Amino acid sequence: MKRIGVLTSGGDAPGMNAAVRAVVRAATHLGMEVVGIRRGFQGLYQGDMRLLGPRDVANTIQRGGTILLTARSEVWRTPEGRAEGARHLREWGIDGLVVIGGDGSFHGAHFLSQEHGVKVIGVPGTIDNDLYGTDHTIGYFTAVETALAAVDKLRDTAASHERIFVVEVMGRHAGHIALDVAVAGGAEEVFLPEEDMPVTSVVDVINESVKKGKASSIIIVAEGYPGGAMAVSKAINEGTGLETRVSILGHIQRGGTPVSSDRILASRLGEAAVQALADDVSGVMVGRNNGIIAFTPLEETWARRKEISRDLYRCAKTLSV
Repeated sequence: MKRIGVLTSGGDAPGMNAAVRAVVRAATHLGMEVVGIRRGFQGLYQGDMRLLGPRDVANTIQRGGTILLTARSEVWRTPEGRAEGARHLREWGIDGLVVIGGDGSFHGAHFLSQEHGVKVIGVPGTIDNDLYGTDHTIGYFTAVETALAAVDKLRDTAASHERIFVVEVMGRHAGHIALDVAVAGGAEEVFLPEEDMPVTSVVDVINESVKKGKASSIIIVAEGYPGGAMAVSKAINEGTGLETRVSILGHIQRGGTPVSSDRILASRLGEAAVQALADDVSGVMVGRNNGIIAFTPLEETWARRKEISRDLYRCAKTLSV
């Protein structure tokens, strides 16, 4: 294998640049050239590509976002779009492709491999931490720290005004961010997509808190919980008559300088992805389980559900008294 490609796809995640850097430098170490593909699969379809060397990725490990840019691509959902992308790979003499992204990106990589025989390795880059086959995904640690910093600030205001704050964090299909933030932020309650908990249950939580003398509360809600933070706030208002404030953190959780854990994870997985291609491995995601590099077939990363930690959920409930 003499030349490989690398792209970032889907939502950006802090640490993607560290992964791109690792791919470029690991490939250079093995005597390979690297082609950077801009704007994900849309860029591959359009042929928006250029060679990358070690100096092109200098001073990027600390940067958020992605220097390769990212975009959603409707045309890549079609066989014709993927065929055009495969043609560009052949024109550039690219022997293998590293795809950094989430489950949608891995779907695109899987079909490219199945339809055109392209060797692909997936690197998990998504703040939601919802991919099966790895303990953590690139960007997750930073997203949790960003959300937690916001919750800490909101708690100061909640305590000063004796109010209830309902804070919505990212996690459309998974509650990993919400659960970690709830435990680390000392929240009184947390609502997750994985838990079929009626929104009215928050009324009992608030009433019990008031009985115990709590003048303020923090409620964490994952965006994937039905109705989100607004539904939880409405239930509190109608059930207790108490005033609430809603804070939806949104895309602020995607940006910012990646924390050390994300930089290290991204560096390790990027290097392992290149080594896997060099060893003729394809059609898998490279992850880290219990500190060990592990490979999972791309189809399993989205077909098998990654569960939240039941122990941590129990801990959140126990400590909310």
